[in-house]
Amino acid sequence: MQRTTTEPRATPSGGGQTRPSRTFRALQHRNFRLFFYGQLVSLIGTWMQSVAQQWLVYRITDSPTKLGLVAAAGSLPVLLLSLWAGVLIDRLPKHKVILATQMAAMLLAFMLAGLVAFGVVQFWHVLVLATLLGAINAIDMPARQAFTPEMVGKDDLPNAIALNSSVFNAARVVGPAVAGLLVAAVGEATAFGINGVSYLAVIAGLLLMRLPPYQDTATHRAPMLELIEGLRYVVHDPLKRVLIGALVIHSIFGTLHITLMPVFAKNVFVVEGWSFLHSGEARLGLLMASNGLGALIGAMLIAGVGERVPPGWRITTGLLVYPLSFILFSFAPSFWLALPLLAVGGWSMITLLATTNTLLQTTTPDELRGRVMSLYTMTLVGLMPFGHLLAGFLADRFGSAPLAVRMAQLVVLATAIAVFVTAPHVRRAR
Repeated sequence: MQRTTTEPRATPSGGGQTRPSRTFRALQHRNFRLFFYGQLVSLIGTWMQSVAQQWLVYRITDSPTKLGLVAAAGSLPVLLLSLWAGVLIDRLPKHKVILATQMAAMLLAFMLAGLVAFGVVQFWHVLVLATLLGAINAIDMPARQAFTPEMVGKDDLPNAIALNSSVFNAARVVGPAVAGLLVAAVGEATAFGINGVSYLAVIAGLLLMRLPPYQDTATHRAPMLELIEGLRYVVHDPLKRVLIGALVIHSIFGTLHITLMPVFAKNVFVVEGWSFLHSGEARLGLLMASNGLGALIGAMLIAGVGERVPPGWRITTGLLVYPLSFILFSFAPSFWLALPLLAVGGWSMITLLATTNTLLQTTTPDELRGRVMSLYTMTLVGLMPFGHLLAGFLADRFGSAPLAVRMAQLVVLATAIAVFVTAPHVRRAR
């Protein structure tokens, strides 16, 4: 398994060790700094593309169902491929795997930009490109998760995971807001092109890393046996079994608002009196940005002071607050009330996911980490196609995006209550 050496803490001229800021202590590691800042730039572009793609699909089809189909196409490959990707990740140098996936994703972004710029884009183009990007993400996402301990070591791993979450959600604040205004002004192609260029930042960071020679320590047994070994490990661990099970419900029923956000922006929350919010694109960007801002605040709290709160209680809080915030969002009478409710939802989401990620990584042996994190990725992202399709079906069937979100989040809330009542070991987790 590839190991990335971590660097010693900086020392002042007097010879004693300095104490890096508790919130940012993982940034003392050079490789992680390169990765962190490269991801900050790249993820802004990724979120710009995500919002612009949603708007593009809704503009050319005017169909919630087709919104769900594209979202499902981006997640379905993760469901089908991520477990096998975990076996691959545990056998190969993760740094090179991530470099290859980032280059491939950059190429797809430029292809979509070209199709839109030349005015030839069709729904099936977006569907195919979303599927290909989903296949890339099936490898890239667990590889990035499993690569983090190799950049920082286990002592700084919780902080690194929180900082990764913070950069993801900082981009989630900036990217959608910029995309909404940009699409309204010049169209979707520019957003896709900027995303393509943004990949250069993370590619440059990966190329500048100082890494020890790769040493292959994999057993190279039959891939199926290695896959079964990883699944058996999770199933036989009571804590991991409950965490993954709760994420299954979260992924299928708890993400309908993401698919239906263009519907909320265009048809549900119409703003009077604010000229720059008269366009649905601008409202969509701000709704997504508000959700991201709440998640960013949650990630920074975890990085700074979150470790003082037992992780079991952070997970329990996230499980309960998340569905409640989106049930209230579905009843919101105005755009301005929807924004803070989305922020609370973002905070609870990142509290749940970042803490779950940390527990999974810190309690998993090195040789199994790729497979465990691929199962986490499959659960979190790979099952979303069912939620995306459910979102389109319910919104079309009942003619109401708020009702669709409300019904699904009641299932998530029931699951959270069941975990709280029947799995006290989750609250005690450390």
